[in-house]
Amino acid sequence: MMLKTTVGIDGMMCGMCESHINDAIRKNFPQVKKVTSDRKKKQSVILSEEPLDEEAVRKTIDETGYTFLSFTAEEYKKKGLFGF
Repeated sequence: MMLKTTVGIDGMMCGMCESHINDAIRKNFPQVKKVTSDRKKKQSVILSEEPLDEEAVRKTIDETGYTFLSFTAEEYKKKGLFGF
C-alpha cells in the first residue's frame, strides 16, 4: 500500500526552491518513493510506503528555511488504465 502525504509549504519562489525541498525530504525520509513540489500550489506531494511523522516533516521543512503550513495523509490510489 502506498500513502500520499500532502504538505503545505510557503516560501518557495523557483524551481531551485522546489528541488531544495525535494532533496531535504528524500534525505530525511528513506521510505519516500516519490516527491513533487509545486511553488504555485504551495505544496509538496510525497508518496511513501510507510506513514511519515508530521513533526519530523515539519522540522525538515523548517530547517530548509521554508514555512510549514499543513499536513494531510491518505491512502494513495494509483490512477491507471483500470483505476475508474
